[in-house]
Amino acid sequence: MASHRRPKQPSRTRVTVLTTAAAAAVALGSQAANAAPSEKPSKDEVKAKVDKLYEEAEQATEKYNGAKEKQEKLQKEISTIQDNVARGQEEVNELREGLGAMASAQYRSGGIDPSLQLFLSADPDDYLDKASTLDQLSAQQVEALKKIQEKQRELAQERAEASGKLKDLAATRTELGKKKSEVQGKLAEAQKLLNSLTAAEKAALAAEEQRASRSSEARVDLGNTGAASGRAMAAFQAAQSKIGSPYVYGASGPSSFDCSGLTSWAFAQAGVGIPRTSQAQASAGTRIYSQADLKVGDLVIFYGDLHHVGFYAGNGQVLHAPRPGTVVRYESINNMPYQFGVRI
Repeated sequence: MASHRRPKQPSRTRVTVLTTAAAAAVALGSQAANAAPSEKPSKDEVKAKVDKLYEEAEQATEKYNGAKEKQEKLQKEISTIQDNVARGQEEVNELREGLGAMASAQYRSGGIDPSLQLFLSADPDDYLDKASTLDQLSAQQVEALKKIQEKQRELAQERAEASGKLKDLAATRTELGKKKSEVQGKLAEAQKLLNSLTAAEKAALAAEEQRASRSSEARVDLGNTGAASGRAMAAFQAAQSKIGSPYVYGASGPSSFDCSGLTSWAFAQAGVGIPRTSQAQASAGTRIYSQADLKVGDLVIFYGDLHHVGFYAGNGQVLHAPRPGTVVRYESINNMPYQFGVRI
């Protein structure tokens, strides 16, 4: 016979556990649904993050500019040394030819002096150190040998110096590549954030930026602050001629600029050479710590690590290349953390 047992009822404990788990799952799902809309940052949050990334990109840009400036300097130094080595080797060759002529004359007159013959087939340093050898050479031959020895020592030093600078150049090029990648990474991250905005939000941000640029390109009340010097005013006027030019990282004119690219280019137009980076420009002249003492054409250094620079324009305004996506323009000096001015 079949067994007719009653189905086993779930225990109260098991029912409670299942009910609690189901309720938790529903609650989590509800929370996730409610949280989803808030995961997307607002336009202002995106702008704040983008501004921070642009600041970090500018920090990396100034380090990139410094490495690039060092690379160019090393390349010039190496080229000069290599030219010196080439000229020095020509001098050595001429001295050797002179000794060869002496040897030929001796041979025609009865044979080559053994010491001179030995020299012509080996290193003269081995013989100049031996008095017995020198005694067998004429005064003219000794003088020629000494000149060759001195020149060869100079060439050895210059070759060693060139070798060291070539290693430094290789390291600098590696650093340059890293900084360039860092800048590009920051800019790409910023662009990704901007791409996350809606069309309306993008349009609103673009309108804000256009208003800032238009207002700065219009006539600005710069007051009647005096110029720091004639050359500082000439540099400032050169920078004024570039209002509206786009910011491009690593650019130093004449059609686009980063912050220190603008200031170094402008001073070059005034016939004054200043360093390429904002950090180096911070030490290029006399520091002015009080804003009240600033004059038109003074450089103005911003941020604790000195990674931004512009021109003081008078009446609390600076003329500078702000950041990617902007143009050369006037802004309030209080828009950034002022450190000090520099009078060139």
